[in-house]
Amino acid sequence: MATPQILHLIPLILVIFISSSSARTINPSSFHHSKSLEKKGHQLIKDLNLHPNLDVNIVKSYNHSTYLDQELKVTQSGIVEKRLSLSVLGDSGATVHDLAQHAGYYRIEHTIDARMFYFFFESRKSKADPVVIWLTGGPGCSSALALFYENGPFKVTNNLSLVWNDYGWDKVSNLIFVDQPTGTGFSYSSSNEDIRHDETGVSNDLYFFLQAFFKAHPDYINNDFYITGESYAGHYIPAFATRVSQGNKNNEGIHINLKGFGIGNGITDPGIQYKSYTDYALANKLISQSDYTKINQQIPDCEEAVKECGTTGTTTCIQALDFCQQIFQDILDITGNINYYDIRKQCKGSLCYDFSNMESFLSQSSVKTALGVPSDIDFVSCSDTVNQAMLNDWMRDLEVGIPALLEQGIELLVYAGEYDLICNWLGNLRWVDAMVWSGQKNFVAASNVSFVVNGKEAGVMKNYGPLTFLKVHNAGHMVPMDQPVAALRMLQRWTTGKLTTPSKKIHKDFHL
Repeated sequence: MATPQILHLIPLILVIFISSSSARTINPSSFHHSKSLEKKGHQLIKDLNLHPNLDVNIVKSYNHSTYLDQELKVTQSGIVEKRLSLSVLGDSGATVHDLAQHAGYYRIEHTIDARMFYFFFESRKSKADPVVIWLTGGPGCSSALALFYENGPFKVTNNLSLVWNDYGWDKVSNLIFVDQPTGTGFSYSSSNEDIRHDETGVSNDLYFFLQAFFKAHPDYINNDFYITGESYAGHYIPAFATRVSQGNKNNEGIHINLKGFGIGNGITDPGIQYKSYTDYALANKLISQSDYTKINQQIPDCEEAVKECGTTGTTTCIQALDFCQQIFQDILDITGNINYYDIRKQCKGSLCYDFSNMESFLSQSSVKTALGVPSDIDFVSCSDTVNQAMLNDWMRDLEVGIPALLEQGIELLVYAGEYDLICNWLGNLRWVDAMVWSGQKNFVAASNVSFVVNGKEAGVMKNYGPLTFLKVHNAGHMVPMDQPVAALRMLQRWTTGKLTTPSKKIHKDFHL
């Protein structure tokens, strides 16, 4: 995906750690090689019509008075949360009007002072529905981007009012949105040492949060649990799923009933996915045959650099990023003002999307008070600092931990909108096909069937055992935003074991 920031400093770009999880202070000089990427990252945020007041939520001194509010529910688990009192227009569609909806903070264990912000929405249908957590990518973008523009219970209007989302994933699940890594969204710390650099740190933080969450909400402990997310969360999700599985095996705390993990338009195995850019671009007539031949000359250098990077997240991974990123950049130089999250569209002026309403809404003092956010904590929609801190993580292969999860019967759903270039469906299908596990041959040979919603084909999918791949029609990078009905049905069927019910319509292949 585009330059590290061009690639994932967004929710579309809307969601493990192999290297040390020990905290390290950010040394700006260590990132001198990425100044051009950082500049493009700033431009990306502007392209999204986002203008965060801070680059990262590292606040040297802040006011804890909010936590003394008697309305806050303080638990021994480190969770501090508040029942939402936001005004929402329209009908929620819930049979029970008194829904449990909370916003809160978790004081992260084994950090100097990191506090993770989250939203929790009880299912509008049944409290017994699965618990689903959503992680937005970036790395460094708030999950509020998905909450208000994709699959959350609310949409924010142009006059900064909230209206119910008829296709929010809380209609079929108990839904959690988390601002992570530290410094993103409303999550914050007083120390740079709490900034994360790899998947070990990120997945540990999320695992400790889950332990605290279920201690504070024991009614949900026995519910099925699913991890979902988008874009750079293709890195977060496999690591987090592995961490939960390890915690269960080691009896580290509350047993989490992990049933599956779903990656939407993700970046998971960069070595395979970067090589797929030119094939996707040529098939969609974004580049010519001569362009294709010329750009492909860079693939051997990319492949070699990726091998040297491996899975350890060393400094050679930044070199791999430099080599492989040029493939994507050369395509963009040819396509011009195309929206690389949805190739059907051109960016209007400098804007590919307009997420400014969310930023304006969450920056209001009245809203922060309603959420229990300290008055001197700003909302950081996307953080360059968090993004830069994760550069060594970018080119790591996070597919390597997935086979062990599949062998345990933990389900994996990989889905992708067909018109996304940056994390395109072709690259995702190729890494899924190439993954070595006991069911690999059967998965590759499996028939491709229609994903039907309301009597019409909404996508094409294939499945074997716990593994499913789904290409979603008429969608770009953000499937729940572009195809909300299909996305909701996908989640509902997947979590109830009905997604792969045989269909009459059979496809010979996935068409480019």
